[in-house]
Amino acid sequence: MSSPYSVTLKRLIDEIGLSSYYMPVDPEEVLITVTDVDRPGLELVGHLKYYDSRYLIAFGRTEMSFLELEKKQTQLEQLEPIISQKPPAMIIARDIEPLESMMELARKYMVPILTTADSTSEVDAAIVSFLNVELAQRITRHGVLVEVYGEGILLIGDSGVGKSETAIELIKRGHRLIADDAVEIKRVSKKSLIGSSPANIRHFIELRGIGIINARRIFGIGAVKVSEKIDLVINLELWNSKKVYDRMGMDNEYMEILGIEIPVVTIPVKPGRNLAVIIEVAAMNHRQKKMGYNGAQELLQNLGMDISPEDIGKKKIDTNW
Repeated sequence: MSSPYSVTLKRLIDEIGLSSYYMPVDPEEVLITVTDVDRPGLELVGHLKYYDSRYLIAFGRTEMSFLELEKKQTQLEQLEPIISQKPPAMIIARDIEPLESMMELARKYMVPILTTADSTSEVDAAIVSFLNVELAQRITRHGVLVEVYGEGILLIGDSGVGKSETAIELIKRGHRLIADDAVEIKRVSKKSLIGSSPANIRHFIELRGIGIINARRIFGIGAVKVSEKIDLVINLELWNSKKVYDRMGMDNEYMEILGIEIPVVTIPVKPGRNLAVIIEVAAMNHRQKKMGYNGAQELLQNLGMDISPEDIGKKKIDTNW
């Protein structure tokens, strides 16, 4: 999958733990823009219709043993149509020694050769997992992201409603901060969003009347986390006496972020409400719903009301977030 973002080959090498066998260029200048890794099979016998030179090329035991059956001239004829298109790098698994024909073509077309002791499947999985995050579609939005009982909770709402103060209270209760003020959200799969903080403001929180504090320095390393999956959005809004708030929890509200539906709970804010405790309960209740239990549904059934999953409403909400 192509992405408008990129990762340098140097970063990939450091992250995955690859070894540079032949590096004709500065790896900081080689950019990777797709998440896929190609294991050349049909390409080695001349079928290049769907070959994309932006892919990293991985050679494992199968590909290398196939090439070793041929004479050097035949190897050159099989490899040159692939290597001549200058992929970002060739990766050889299981610490197999590169063939002489590979080295000759790599020098000719200035293509790096990397090696690893891992199997091809292992290194492919590690690379794809890393690139799916680094090249993911992303947006940055105003809010606070915290981890509560293992659930990633994104707090949104108007400026001054108390998001940062609530985050501080949650930290003091043993939960963890991921991002305050600006949350960078990445779509890492068709079902998952990962939230993190921009590096330059990571672990900092703004508290009106006090100023900027460093949560990691004050509360310790256990109070912060670099990233977290977003499981639930909690919309904090000032209490509106004219608005009817959900008291049963039968309607499933959600909002779309990068095309993925994320459950939303709206919590009205007024003096005397302990938001940290409410958010803890919301996190535990959301986890129970994911496991198939709905307290409101059980209560109505105990009262003799026949409630089926089809009777539970689902509503998309639109916020100013």
